[in-house]
Amino acid sequence: MDIKTLAQELAAYGQQAVATALKTLSEAGHLRRIRERLGDDRTQWVQRTYFSRTPRGDAWWQRLLAGDVPDTDTDSPAQATTPPQPQQHSSAYSALAALGRADARMTLSAAECAALEPLAAEWLAHGVPAPQLVQALTNGLPDPVHCPGALARKRLTDKMPPEPVPAAAAPLRIMECTGCGIPGRPDALPGGLCRACRRAEPSSSVPEGNDVHARVERLRSLVVPPGAGRSQARTSPRQGRGELRDQPRRTRR
Repeated sequence: MDIKTLAQELAAYGQQAVATALKTLSEAGHLRRIRERLGDDRTQWVQRTYFSRTPRGDAWWQRLLAGDVPDTDTDSPAQATTPPQPQQHSSAYSALAALGRADARMTLSAAECAALEPLAAEWLAHGVPAPQLVQALTNGLPDPVHCPGALARKRLTDKMPPEPVPAAAAPLRIMECTGCGIPGRPDALPGGLCRACRRAEPSSSVPEGNDVHARVERLRSLVVPPGAGRSQARTSPRQGRGELRDQPRRTRR
């Protein structure tokens, strides 16, 4: 929510007071305003305000911007007593182990799956899904297959797909100045504020409510001396008319 909307929700505070509070929270490391894109293939952006009860440094907020938020909490007793999970095989290992289910002639042993796992992992890293990998290793098999492990290695090596061309993806998150909302890099917004907002005077110096009337009265007293304006304005016309009456009238011949 922007400053104007927050001031409308909090009727007891004006926009200047809300802006001062947001600036103070940002400088203390509790608040950052970030602009995010909705999905990699979309051009719609939204503005979100992130708040942390624990004050965070600029480096922590920069990692949040990159999607790498560390968990600084220590291991809880429940985590310490959790039994170890069984070893999970990689997707490449699982694809090689599934060859025998696709075609019994390509059944591999555990040792063969472990030896061929790096080659299969390269296929997956190049963007080939696991079902397509299994299909590439089981289609058009000779009959009979004397050594399935050697045949799988030859096909994995000879039919290796090309490396994908990385696309220049736009950043998913852009940090904004908490004060004015201008976007910028995290290193250019220390404390979540741009240079202009950091150098600006505190918003609390701007009078609000009854302070405005007091300021106007002080300015008025400097311009017009007390008790002088009205009396002079009233006596001057009378003195002018009196001077006209004292002058002798001229007779027309």
